[in-house]
Amino acid sequence: MLNYVWLALIILGIGIAITTDISDKVENKYRNGDKLAVHLILKDSENTNKTGIHDAVLAVKSSAFNDFYSEKTTSDITHDVTWSYDSAGSKINVYMFTGNTTPAIWKKMAQVSGKDNDLMGSISEIRHDSSGIISGKLSLEEISFIKMKEVTNSALDYAGTAVEIALGLIGIMALWLGVMKVAEEAGLINLIARAVRPITKKLFPEVPYDHPAMGSMIMNISANMLGLGNAATPFGLKAMEELNTLNDKKDTATNSMCTFLAINTAGLTMIPATAIAVRASAGSSDPAIIIGTSMFGAICATTVGITAAKIFEKFPLKKPVSEILSGFSLKGIMKIFAAAAILIAIYFVGGFGLIRSGLSSISIETLRTVIQIISILAIPMLIFVFITYGAVKKVKIYEVFVEGAKEGFNVAIRIIPYLVAMLVAIGIFRAGGGMDFLIIILQPFTELIGMPAEALPMALMRPLSGSGSLGIMAEIIAVHGPDSFIGIMVSTFFGSTETTFYVLAVYFGSINIKKTRHALAAGLLADIAGIIAAVFIVRQLFLP
Repeated sequence: MLNYVWLALIILGIGIAITTDISDKVENKYRNGDKLAVHLILKDSENTNKTGIHDAVLAVKSSAFNDFYSEKTTSDITHDVTWSYDSAGSKINVYMFTGNTTPAIWKKMAQVSGKDNDLMGSISEIRHDSSGIISGKLSLEEISFIKMKEVTNSALDYAGTAVEIALGLIGIMALWLGVMKVAEEAGLINLIARAVRPITKKLFPEVPYDHPAMGSMIMNISANMLGLGNAATPFGLKAMEELNTLNDKKDTATNSMCTFLAINTAGLTMIPATAIAVRASAGSSDPAIIIGTSMFGAICATTVGITAAKIFEKFPLKKPVSEILSGFSLKGIMKIFAAAAILIAIYFVGGFGLIRSGLSSISIETLRTVIQIISILAIPMLIFVFITYGAVKKVKIYEVFVEGAKEGFNVAIRIIPYLVAMLVAIGIFRAGGGMDFLIIILQPFTELIGMPAEALPMALMRPLSGSGSLGIMAEIIAVHGPDSFIGIMVSTFFGSTETTFYVLAVYFGSINIKKTRHALAAGLLADIAGIIAAVFIVRQLFLP
């Protein structure tokens, strides 16, 4: 299924980008070759000789600017520039660096002009007056294929980001795989696995309780719940490696792998530390107010994700998705989606009343304090307990730690191709305008469930990219405020779900799994459930 999603992201991104660029070219959106009436206010009125480079302020009337670019600027444009006469002296060359006061359309033009933050042009029909002002008509450099240039830049940037992420994992992987190896040799992982056997036996019936994969999965889920992402990823990658030892088909995901990743992509976290930090930096009066709403959304997402994985594994797909869908009419496909919606609704209607009544008795401040203490102490205490227990059990802790740490480098390098492939596709999709296309399609549905249109980009970006969704969340909070209804909602989105495509690319890539079966479908259903649950709970508690 990832093959179809990956192809769709690339085709949609490039297709929409080309269509947009052709439309802009036909409409001449950036007014290539056209002239805008401007004034050049000299900073040194006596220095008007035709040699050298001079400083000035470029001034444009708002009415002229709006008519020229079809914009809605309310104030006149003034912008610092440098200028010089051309060799013939009949024109003036102007050069500007974009900044906070630069009109948005000029910023966009500068970003794709090949120089990132500067823009060049020329002023013709020059007229001087005695006050040191030069009047004329400004023509900026020709701009074309903006979207395709953004797609190119984004693809290259995301490819570099993927490698940076993988290389950045090496040290973290070495640390935690070394610690895990000590705990495994000492028998501590088996003790933990035995303690939670009643739960894990239901979730992962194919995995023996004393298998190394069980301990790694337990540690991964525990680290995620505590918000310890740096520890969770190495544990998760180790779990996938151990699960693959039980796999008869090394290129195909097992039921346990799909269930394990459904739990991961549901993003069950007790404290969404990143979202709280963004809210605090934005001046929120209560940054941790989203702990309760995020936990609610994540619990719903986890429940739906696990249930979906268990249902899908009972009905394995024997044919490609495209072949299966070709056998259904549009009416049949709509019935399938309706049935899925009803299943999700049953979970929500059954659980919302009980959880909502319980929220009123929870002290958010107390919960925040307890979880913060746990989060601060968790990593040092894990290292201390695991290493100390190993020493008590006479394990050669240094040698065993080094042996486990060696695996970290190989795993981090192995995931690079998969990470590059997924992040580049996401970058192309986003830069090409695919996100805007999805927003237009999904907006009627989001209005139906009560999601504000301003929050939709965050809901769509969260499964695709952690950094992208973080940027969108920060931008929305900056515009609407951290304690606004929309600000709380997008913060809850961040804490209720996980970056599904990133998780699948990294975890499956680490063991070269190519046939992911129902893992993506279960993960996306978990995301949808988390978003819907977040909308519901935030509307119940914070709607003005």
